[in-house]
Amino acid sequence: MKADTAVKILSVLAHEGRLALLQTLVQAGEQGASVSSLAETTGQNLKTVSAQLQGMADAGLVHVRRAGKQMIYAARYETLGALFGFIMHDCCGGHQDLLATIRRACTC
Repeated sequence: MKADTAVKILSVLAHEGRLALLQTLVQAGEQGASVSSLAETTGQNLKTVSAQLQGMADAGLVHVRRAGKQMIYAARYETLGALFGFIMHDCCGGHQDLLATIRRACTC
């Protein structure tokens, strides 16, 4: 991942509502969630959620599929993985205790 791409993604995430949407989608897994369920879960209105998701899709954080009349959004784990890899490149300067802390924080 290039720095300009990371900056774009991080700027999209620098918003409480979008961050809540992404966390909800990560928890939803590959099946994703509908706009209405995301609005209900995060306490945001439908119009706001739709607009936020479009910006997140433009940044490559989520993808969308149609299921009947509903639009289902899911996190793009490959983008998140690339972002984490970019941020953590050459992590911890070889200090194993710091690396262990990072690994504990990243376990699901």
